[in-house]
Amino acid sequence: MRRIFTGILTFSMLLTGCVNSSVGIQSRLELIKKRDSLICGVSGKIPGFSFLNSNGNYEGLDVDICKAFAAAFVGNSKKVQFRPLTAAERFTAIRTGEIDLLSRNTTFNLSRDSSKGNSLIFAPVVFHDGQGLMVKTSSKINKLEDLAKRSICVGSGTTTEQNINDAFEAKSLPYIPIKYQDLNQVVAGYLQGRCSAMTSDRSQLAAARSGFRNPKDHIILNDVLSKEPLAPASAGGDQLLSDAMRWVVFALFTAEEKGITQANINQQLQLAKNNPQMKPLRRFLGIEGDLGEKIGLPNDFVVKIIASTGNYGEIYNRHLGPNSKVPIPRGLNEIYNQGGLHFAPPFN
Repeated sequence: MRRIFTGILTFSMLLTGCVNSSVGIQSRLELIKKRDSLICGVSGKIPGFSFLNSNGNYEGLDVDICKAFAAAFVGNSKKVQFRPLTAAERFTAIRTGEIDLLSRNTTFNLSRDSSKGNSLIFAPVVFHDGQGLMVKTSSKINKLEDLAKRSICVGSGTTTEQNINDAFEAKSLPYIPIKYQDLNQVVAGYLQGRCSAMTSDRSQLAAARSGFRNPKDHIILNDVLSKEPLAPASAGGDQLLSDAMRWVVFALFTAEEKGITQANINQQLQLAKNNPQMKPLRRFLGIEGDLGEKIGLPNDFVVKIIASTGNYGEIYNRHLGPNSKVPIPRGLNEIYNQGGLHFAPPFN
């Protein structure tokens, strides 16, 4: 009798599993399309990356990445709702569905990318960074070792907190962490003299310093404490949305590689239409083939993106280039054929 019951139970479980798998779960991408707008989580407090300007509009590299997603997903880069989130809030916002995706200086690492605990799926890295330390020029502090037994302002619940601890432990140096919930509090604590240094990604340090009354009174030390590959992220388990995000970022890289810009996208489109032999360009711009459909997007999604935001290099120069308010040398953030790490697979 026990064997019969066990067999019936096993069969029932198998049948239920088949039914569930056949029904499937709707991708967040479909919900975004039905809503006809994208809800994008950002910091909102980091100049050059995501910052609310004096006109009440969000601007920055992370913001333009959101706009590129919106252009591809719903055909309009203006149809974005921005949600400012602290480091502590960002992952909860994804898990609860408050936001569709995250474009908020988030480090791509193994723990966050793992399948356990319904973690995240990361798009390609959009900014290669590293953690650093900023001190007052008058402090005479020149390297990490000079901060032994001193206090350091750091964001709580971030990889930054772990990295600074690892760096001091590796050198058997004591230090005093002063923890805050978000970057603004870290900056305020530092400027108020509550700590001898503040630590964050070097990009964030440069962004914060750009807003100081006397930026030259503060220096970023040469010590680089970590690798911080910053990437957009979505909820784990949603393959369709993650595929679409991945190829939107690859489109930005490829457009720069091919010299396709916001200014010449229409000219490039006409060129491809008039020359059937230019098959790689025709596929990339959606004139030929069905590459967009394969990832749940219109075949001309690349055209919509570049017409809205420009290519990756244009986005970078607009917010972090030499003439921007937060100039950061591109370095590793160049396209691969210019000596950087940004590389896109072929659009085939």
